[in-house]
Amino acid sequence: MKHLIIRHIITIFSIIQLFIIASCANHERNFIIGVSQCSDDEWRSRMNKEIMREALFYPNLKVEIRTAKDNNREQIKDIEEFIANDVNLIVVSPNEAKAITPVVEKAYDRGIPVVLVDRKITSDKYTAFVGGDNYLMGKQIGTYIANRLNGKGKIVELTGLKGSTPALERHNGMNEVLKEYPSIEIIATTDAAWLKNKAETKFDSILSIHKDIDMVIAQNDPMAYGAYQAAKKSGREKEMLFVGVDALAGEKLGVELVADNILDATFIYPTEGDKVIQVAMNILEKRDYKRENILSSALVNAGNARIMQMQTSHINTLDEKIEVLNAKLDTYLMRYSSQKMFLYACIVILFLLAVLLFFVVRAYWTKIRLNAELSKQKQQLEEQRDQLIDLSQKLEEATKAKLAFFTNVSHDFRTPLTLIADPVKKLLNSENIRDDERFLLNIINKNVTVLLRLINQIMDFRKFENGKLEMHLSEFNIKDCMKEWAEAFRTLAYRKHITFKFTADDADYNVIADSEMMERITYNLLSNAFKFTPKNGNISICLSKNAENGISMKFSDTGVGMPAEHVKHIFESFYRIDVHHAGSGIGLALVKAFVEMHHGKIDVKSKEGNGTIFTINIPAKQDGKIYHDIDRKAVLNNLKEGAVVMAGQESLSAENVTGKDRDASNEGEHEAVVLVIDDNQDVRDYVKSLLSENYTVIEAANGSEGLKLAIANVPDIIICDVMMPVMDGMECCKHLKAEPRTSHIPVMMLTAYSMDEQKIKGYECGADSYISKPFSSELLMARLRNLIDNRNRLKDFFGDKVTTSTTPLADTDKGFVEKLRKLIEENMGNTDFSVEDMGEKIGFSRVQLYRKAKALTGYTPNELLRIARLNKANAIIKTSTEKSISEIAYEVGFSSPSYFTKCYKEFFGESPTDVLKKK
Repeated sequence: MKHLIIRHIITIFSIIQLFIIASCANHERNFIIGVSQCSDDEWRSRMNKEIMREALFYPNLKVEIRTAKDNNREQIKDIEEFIANDVNLIVVSPNEAKAITPVVEKAYDRGIPVVLVDRKITSDKYTAFVGGDNYLMGKQIGTYIANRLNGKGKIVELTGLKGSTPALERHNGMNEVLKEYPSIEIIATTDAAWLKNKAETKFDSILSIHKDIDMVIAQNDPMAYGAYQAAKKSGREKEMLFVGVDALAGEKLGVELVADNILDATFIYPTEGDKVIQVAMNILEKRDYKRENILSSALVNAGNARIMQMQTSHINTLDEKIEVLNAKLDTYLMRYSSQKMFLYACIVILFLLAVLLFFVVRAYWTKIRLNAELSKQKQQLEEQRDQLIDLSQKLEEATKAKLAFFTNVSHDFRTPLTLIADPVKKLLNSENIRDDERFLLNIINKNVTVLLRLINQIMDFRKFENGKLEMHLSEFNIKDCMKEWAEAFRTLAYRKHITFKFTADDADYNVIADSEMMERITYNLLSNAFKFTPKNGNISICLSKNAENGISMKFSDTGVGMPAEHVKHIFESFYRIDVHHAGSGIGLALVKAFVEMHHGKIDVKSKEGNGTIFTINIPAKQDGKIYHDIDRKAVLNNLKEGAVVMAGQESLSAENVTGKDRDASNEGEHEAVVLVIDDNQDVRDYVKSLLSENYTVIEAANGSEGLKLAIANVPDIIICDVMMPVMDGMECCKHLKAEPRTSHIPVMMLTAYSMDEQKIKGYECGADSYISKPFSSELLMARLRNLIDNRNRLKDFFGDKVTTSTTPLADTDKGFVEKLRKLIEENMGNTDFSVEDMGEKIGFSRVQLYRKAKALTGYTPNELLRIARLNKANAIIKTSTEKSISEIAYEVGFSSPSYFTKCYKEFFGESPTDVLKKK
């Protein structure tokens, strides 16, 4: 503590000495630096702060910063004023090189040093340059594009202001690299002037022209973010990657956008305002300086963005402290300046010593108090650490106990499932059951097979975890066996219209391995492939000899694929990507276990929307006891049937078969139409069997397909599963409720989870009802009728009047009714105004307009137009004494007075002539 006090005293004396020297050094020359910035974006604001902060270290320096806000005339005016004011040095960041060059040359010729920042001019008349190598930056961008897209893809380039040198040099550098990659195509290049809003507008136009874009390269982060916003509005932000430049830290800036996975990457383009002042002062104080000061750059991606955020946050904290200290220092200097004429140096020193002693004592007691508090906090943290260790151990023990319990229960499941499966098969073989009963028995039989397969897999995985899973080696020809195993899926491939191929090189494929494990690997991977591959897709198995003379098996499909961040986790037990990908999370973990037991490796390559490739490499000969006459066909048959059944149940598309076809041409009474959205074919078939007698049923296998069918057919109610591929039920419901053509349709959600949190989320998305699986058919039918009845009651509410003064409708439906009513009022007198014209102006097809209007008001569009005309005519008849019936009929849009009279009498109960006579 004694040494600390002495150190503080020495520091105070040093500061006092500096103050005295500073006050006495009036003979030092003062400098004025004028800074002309081309714009006031975040990057330049950051540079300006650094310039002002560095200037604090030069007491004899004054800095004046002006910004031209991207206007050449304003920047020329600013530089002319700097010249007129005889500044000592000018720092310029040219807006456009060609336009700003003459005025910079003028300053240079007048003997005023000029330091160019970030951008250059078109001549060599400048003193020094500080900034990044934009040509090299462009080459780094080009290299990143080539590596990220694997040398193939389509990109869009958003450049900065056309006349600025960074825009041109970055463009040229990128093109220089991309010349070596002819498969990378720049499909569009546009000038966005470094601005986010302009980039958003320009890229929105590009999106409407180009449907296939792999990457967007923007020459700064705001333009990259603007392009992302445009893509997000079109729902296409996940189809492409966005790359920017600047890598500033802060809200909605480069580093945060990368950390939030909005941008794929950005490149650091350093501001280095402090470097600018250092170079300027070296010039003014006649010290050595470099004419070209090139700043380095680096890539920022998801791997280092978080670290940069943390480092920048720490730097910002230090900057704030520096500013606080600077403010305090200015206060002390001002106080000293005001008193130095009246006080002697010794009085000031004594005063400051007194202050110093006060702070030293205060610091001493503060340190003692803080040490006590820190000791207490340390003790609390150690106690919490011990508690966490104890909880972790207990949690691990509980997890093991749960898994053991689940394994034991799985054993117990086999007996009742066997007692279900065998009687069901006997009943299926009976000739005395009805077709509807046979349909239900088939569903039971298929799902019992799936359950038995899942239970067998769980038990085998637990054996593997406990080290009790044994291999039964035998010698066999794996090519012949795999061809036979693959045939089990041939019928499914025909049914789902999938091209399924098995190929193998000419080689010796006799192996020593566990044939059952090899078969189960094949079943599991093919089951997944068929589950996630849509119609008209491709699935293939390629068998070959690898470099180590082992066996290589490649399973490829053109299915939905997986996001990159999930690929590395898919072999973890009980891991499921998200609600788009249903499953037990154990099949692939078991595949990996079987491969590792054969001393092999399994790799996976997948890209979302582009399919998946599993590659397995195993030695051809395994060491160990070889068994003969192994017969485990009962278990394997069950596993094979379960794999095929499960792959057939889960689907990405469905035949849109309806129970009874409903067409808009039949605009009279019709049965209610129910849209069933579920990726499980058995669930769709079962629900359809329940509803087909009383409803028209439409099917969809995922949320995206269901959304399209809902817009096209406008059903009366929708039954939607939560967990589905492509688009899950939550997202589908959200889109349905936001779409004006479908927002009125009730949505009933089906889920295998009973958690309240998921139900709350479903209701927040707009769901009208929730049913947990397994569900009762009576409950499903009752809720279905109730939702349809509620919607009918809403129709009745509208049925009395055409107007809608107070309704419980959603905002989108209110807007639709108001827009429809206004359109009818504006075109009431137009005899040629038709339903097609009405639909075109409101943005709906004739079928969509008919169903939407009928669902919300109880009237067809034609009826609404006719009723409005009749009401207007009735009002004219009751108020006018000069117009004839024919004139009134033509005025309100009827082409025939006789038809008008007929409609009027049907609606009001008396003819218009009688009403006129009574009047």
